[in-house]
Amino acid sequence: MNSSGIPGGRAPGLIIVAAILALIIIVAIAFSVGRYPIAVGDLLRVIWAWLGGAAHGLDPTIETVVLQIRGPRVIAALLVGASLAAAGAAYQNLFRNPLVSPDILGVSAGAAVGAVLGIFLSLGIVAIQSMALAGGLAAVALVYVVARAVRGHDPLLVLVLAGVVLGSLLGAFVALMKYLADPYNQLPAITFWLLGSLASVDPRDLWIAGPLMLAGLLPLWLLRWRINVLSLDDEEARALGVATVRIRVAVIVGATLMTSAAVAISGVIGWIGLVIPHFARLLTGPDFSRLLPVSVLLGAGFLVAVDTLARSIANIEVPLGVLTAFIGTPLFLWQLATARRSWQ
Repeated sequence: MNSSGIPGGRAPGLIIVAAILALIIIVAIAFSVGRYPIAVGDLLRVIWAWLGGAAHGLDPTIETVVLQIRGPRVIAALLVGASLAAAGAAYQNLFRNPLVSPDILGVSAGAAVGAVLGIFLSLGIVAIQSMALAGGLAAVALVYVVARAVRGHDPLLVLVLAGVVLGSLLGAFVALMKYLADPYNQLPAITFWLLGSLASVDPRDLWIAGPLMLAGLLPLWLLRWRINVLSLDDEEARALGVATVRIRVAVIVGATLMTSAAVAISGVIGWIGLVIPHFARLLTGPDFSRLLPVSVLLGAGFLVAVDTLARSIANIEVPLGVLTAFIGTPLFLWQLATARRSWQ
């Protein structure tokens, strides 16, 4: 029985199968819904023809919408949602804190500085995304160096405090850039990026960011059994033969790489890395070997659903960061109200 009284942790295979089926349904809806509706049968014919290299006999517009417009966007939503949820689950386990999210060490703030600076300098989209990725990685590296330099305190506490302080400083830099930016061209672009969107994603972005996200997920998956031990005190973990420092560094590097790559192509999208791991934990319990795959599936499905809603509910696209806040807040409060025991 897990923290919510749901015996989901006893049947992880069934939960994963159900999550995969739900994800397939959400993806099918995402491809079908929009200003140019596409029937499920036509969708399947286009995909089958694309896989087999045969003709589908449909209007070429349908193929264009499926493969060139919605396809990259849906795949990006899958990757970004899965990465943020996996990073959030890893960080919550690492810091033994249910309020931790992927940007706890300043990765989102660092990526924001890189992207905003690129927009301020009127650089191209590739340069902006590269600067966002580099900014996120550099911010976490600086936080880790500062934490290592501080002795005599709890290393996890120092990491969190350094991340909060550096994140505040980087946030001030972003605010300064917004104040100095051209209000007619640069400022709208900065604001749009900071609110999060997948509207401008193209296949080139996926070929760059996708491998980075998978590379960040790999160490979390390979170390999934040992990451469980990090929820214990360092002394207990070392007594069990776990090299806590090395495992902690591997988790931070993997989670940071995933988050930086996600933020680079989507902008800042909050709440996924905080809320989704909680719901996954309700279903699977705290075992990270079960929590990680379920978090990945739920995070991917959640962002695909939110992105579909963002481009469908109004004449103009609603920023993803706004929708995830509106949806994530009540979900998180509901989870707090219904949980019967500690998140651990």
